[in-house]
Amino acid sequence: MEERYLTVTALTKYIKYKFDHDHNLEEVLLEGEVSNFKHNSRGHFYFTLKDENAQISATMFQSYAKNVKFEPEDGMKVFVKGVVTVYEPSGTYQINVREMKSDGVGDLYLAYEKLKAELEKEGLFDPNHKKPIPRFPKTIGVITSPTGAAIRDIINTVGRRYPLAHIILYPAIVQGDDAKDNIAMQIKKANLDGLADVLIVGRGGGSIEDLWAFNEKVVAYAIYDSIIPIISAVGHEIDFTIADFVADQRAATPTAAAEIATPNVLVLKENIISNVKQMEKRIRQMLYNKQLMMAQLDKRLESRNPLSILRHKEELLESDIERLNMRIYRILESKKHQYEILRRSLDSNNPLAIMDKGYSISSVNDKIVTSVKDIKIDDTMTTKMKNGVVVSKVMEVLENGKWEGNDIWRMYNCPREYFKGFRTSGYLFRGFR
Repeated sequence: MEERYLTVTALTKYIKYKFDHDHNLEEVLLEGEVSNFKHNSRGHFYFTLKDENAQISATMFQSYAKNVKFEPEDGMKVFVKGVVTVYEPSGTYQINVREMKSDGVGDLYLAYEKLKAELEKEGLFDPNHKKPIPRFPKTIGVITSPTGAAIRDIINTVGRRYPLAHIILYPAIVQGDDAKDNIAMQIKKANLDGLADVLIVGRGGGSIEDLWAFNEKVVAYAIYDSIIPIISAVGHEIDFTIADFVADQRAATPTAAAEIATPNVLVLKENIISNVKQMEKRIRQMLYNKQLMMAQLDKRLESRNPLSILRHKEELLESDIERLNMRIYRILESKKHQYEILRRSLDSNNPLAIMDKGYSISSVNDKIVTSVKDIKIDDTMTTKMKNGVVVSKVMEVLENGKWEGNDIWRMYNCPREYFKGFRTSGYLFRGFR
């Protein structure tokens, strides 16, 4: 019999045919450890799946890889489902993976961490993008189930804390496959309506599967793009979803979200009373300060008033006049005193003053006569007396009481008996006329 040799290609095709038509290889479930993992730019996964004794090449095309909720890593233990086939160019067999699950860590948790890292990298958690929650909202929009406990808790809390606020419910599916798109749609609708000042997006507690709609990318983008500030309120205090990281503020529960969205009316009343008291105190203080300022301004204005200036000048003038009069009076008194002293001194030395005592002053040729030697017979002598002047002619002159001419009675042409017993002393003048 003639031997027939096969080509490598023919053998490989035969083996591939066998693999492809073996029903046991059409859906193989494998578990193993990932190694040499590569995620290429087109979205395909290439890796090796191995255990302690063997390994197999694995490929997961983009159409299946996009459904994996986590990023495989070397050393990660996984469960895969796929078809075992032969890769002809290398002549090796491999598994084309269609599904992949992680071992030891839940798939949803891995998907959560993967999406969280992706959105954080894109900047959806940036604190600078977060909007402030209004302090006194007029309208609160609530996106949640119309039949759940969350809406009842929110309505009760808002009614108790801030009954002035109006609530608009945007009913949404909050669980199941349709939930993510419905929640995103209601967020966009609320923004288009523009009626709410703040939005509360959430639901009551549940398992991670129940809350998963709030971990979806479409919901995260809707929250990020919202113009209206959003408070997330998903589950209980221990539950954290992607929506909590993207929202402008996170609340542990729907009740807490309602408390964040509204002020407490009782606290507001207390604050108003306190503020009124502080305002009254400040107003009183301000009025007091203004009064002091007005008083100071009045004083300054009064000091600059022309009439006030004139009155002040008049007062200064009167004061100066009074001081001047006092000085004049003192000067006059001083001068009067000096005058009196001088007058007395003059009177005491005034030769005319002796006339008051009966004396007289005689002069010849305007020269006062102090001695009989200054007089000659027939001189014209002027004698000043108290009340007048006498002009006489000298007929005789006696010196030291001695008569040098006829007897005195003869000089006066009188009987001698008139001068009996008469004694002369000093100077006697004859013939006064």
